Amino acid sequence: METQSSGNDPGGPIRHEDRSQLLGQNGLVVWFTGLSGSGKTTIAQEVERMLFSRGRLSYILDGDALRQGLNAGLGFSEEDRTENIRRAAHVARLFQDAGIIALACFISPRIAMRDMARQIVSPARFLEVYVKAGLETCMARDPKGQYRQALEGKIRDYTGLSREQSYEIPLQPDLELDTEQRTAAECARMVVDEIFKNEPPR
Repeated sequence: METQSSGNDPGGPIRHEDRSQLLGQNGLVVWFTGLSGSGKTTIAQEVERMLFSRGRLSYILDGDALRQGLNAGLGFSEEDRTENIRRAAHVARLFQDAGIIALACFISPRIAMRDMARQIVSPARFLEVYVKAGLETCMARDPKGQYRQALEGKIRDYTGLSREQSYEIPLQPDLELDTEQRTAAECARMVVDEIFKNEPPR
């Protein structure tokens, strides 16, 4: 059954601009990178709360969560780690296209991996945030007990402990957060300020 189109009917597919107008925000991917235990997810959770209080829709994409589902079949070889980030970046890109602020938390140890993610998403809608903390600090925090397991030989080639799986520090991140010097709340405020730098909060 045909229906008559109204004058406001765009007559085509819903565009990113249309979804952004509906939500009152532009989609963005905030890519948190850093060693395990540096504070990526903790800061992202605080950012999500701050954005929510300002009427902005965001969603956390956590590396561990994706490895339990979409990336469950991937291991920790260089090839699998790269594929893990490739898939994650495509998921983040879908959130961004929907007008949502995706808070992606992935160690993503290689500069090439992060560059790949930026290109998949779109350089203009990608914010690389380096969550900085020394290895000793991260090992002392060890929120998931993975450093302990690595030292006991239960996890092989753990990032930061293995020469083959070293972490390549970002050369020019969009934002650097030193979690040894700042609290999670302070770091989150810096991220929110960066998000709104060219898009003032309403």
